[in-house]
Amino acid sequence: MRDRLADELLTPPSLADLATDLGLSRYQLLRAFRTIMGLPPYAWLAQHRVTRARGLLESGHRPAEAAALVGFADQAHLTRWFRRVLGVTPAAYRNSIQRNSVQDVRR
Repeated sequence: MRDRLADELLTPPSLADLATDLGLSRYQLLRAFRTIMGLPPYAWLAQHRVTRARGLLESGHRPAEAAALVGFADQAHLTRWFRRVLGVTPAAYRNSIQRNSVQDVRR
């Protein structure tokens, strides 16, 4: 289930579809996922998207581009989750990466 959510970032399957595919009820699926992963599926998906967005920011993408590429509704949605997971905004993270790479070049 985790792999399917990760593979379908832009249009993740519904819990009902996942549960049906696995022969479980939605509630059984939620309990099992939370027990194994430590988070409900939506929270795990959002954190996975943040991780992927972080990689895109590190490779030079702008926050709005990264948001669209990993399936967030817009830059504000990415910013809310990014701040919740990493404690900084995507723009601040990208700027710190750029500053650090400039400093590394100067050394």
